[in-house]
Amino acid sequence: MPDIVLQTRDLVRVFGGGRTLFMGKKPSVYAVRGVDIAVRKGETLGIVGESGCGKSTLARMLVGLDRPSDGDIQLSGAQLNDLLSQDRHALSRRIQYVFQDPISSLNPRKLIRETLSAPLRYLRNLSGKALEDRLKELMDCVNLRPEFLDRYPHEFSGGQAQRIGIARALAAEPEIIVLDEPVSALDVSVQAQVLNLLDDLKARFGLTYIFISHDLSVVEAVSDRVAVMYFGRVVEQAAGKALFVEPRHPYTRLLLDSAPVPGKRGLQGEEANAELPDPMAPPPGCAFAPRCPYAQDDCRKKIPDADFGLDNHAAACFHPLGRMA
Repeated sequence: MPDIVLQTRDLVRVFGGGRTLFMGKKPSVYAVRGVDIAVRKGETLGIVGESGCGKSTLARMLVGLDRPSDGDIQLSGAQLNDLLSQDRHALSRRIQYVFQDPISSLNPRKLIRETLSAPLRYLRNLSGKALEDRLKELMDCVNLRPEFLDRYPHEFSGGQAQRIGIARALAAEPEIIVLDEPVSALDVSVQAQVLNLLDDLKARFGLTYIFISHDLSVVEAVSDRVAVMYFGRVVEQAAGKALFVEPRHPYTRLLLDSAPVPGKRGLQGEEANAELPDPMAPPPGCAFAPRCPYAQDDCRKKIPDADFGLDNHAAACFHPLGRMA
C-alpha cells in the first residue's frame, strides 16, 4: 500500500444557496464537484485546468483556508476537520500554502524578520538565539542574504518575494506544500530559478507538493502525476509523461493544442463561439459536451465517471481518445 499523505473523497464546495428573507431560494454555484485525489509521500501532483475550473478553491480547502460543503480531507489518516477543531497549529505543521501573488501575500507593514518569526514562535516554539539561527537558515535555504530580514516586502522583486513566501512555508517544517500558481506572476527567467529552488527543497527536506497551475509546460516539468480539472471535476488523471504524450480526455487534448510551445507553428484553439457551461445552470450530462467534437447522446444525459487510481491512466469520458488502459 503506497504511503498516502493526503486524500480527498467526494469533495464539494458550494457558494451561495440558502433562503432569502421572504423564503425565496438563493442561487448557488458549485465550485468543486465531488473531487477525489490522493497524493503519495514525496511526489508532486500537478493540478491543471482553465481559469474558473475550481483548482484554487480546491487548494484553499486542502490547507483549511476554506471549508468543504461536503466530503472529507485526510492528512496522513487524520481528518482535516478534526485537526481544525482540535488544534489549528497541528494542521499548519502538516501542510502549508504558497500564494500566487508573492508581494500581496506578505504584510507590507512588517519586516521580513517578523513575518518569518511568527511561524517559528507559534508552531515550533523557538525563541532567542535558536530563533535567530533558524531565520538565517531559512534565508540560506531560499538563497537570500540574512540582511534581507530587516527589509519590507516592497523592497523586493517578485522572485525574491516568492522565495520569502517559500521560506515562510518551510518555517513550519510541513510535509506537504500546496503551491497555487507559484510562478505565474514571475518573468520566465525567474520562473526557472524558482522551479529549480522548489525541486532542490523537495529533495533536501523530503517534501510532498501539490502544484496548481494553468501553464501546461510548467506542470509537465515538475509533476510526477497530473490531474486535469474542468468545471469543478477531475476529468483525467495519469502519470505526467503519459498524460502529455497520449491524453485520453478531449478537454485535455484541447488544452494541449491551445498551449504555446517553442517551435510550434500556430495554435489549434477551439472556435470563438464555443459554448461554455453556465455555472448557475449546469448541463445535465458531461459539462464538456457542448464544446466536445466527439460528444454523443449519452454524453448529454449522464455525467461520466472514472476510477482515478494512483497508477492508472483514467479519463471521465464515455468516448475517450485512444484505447483506455
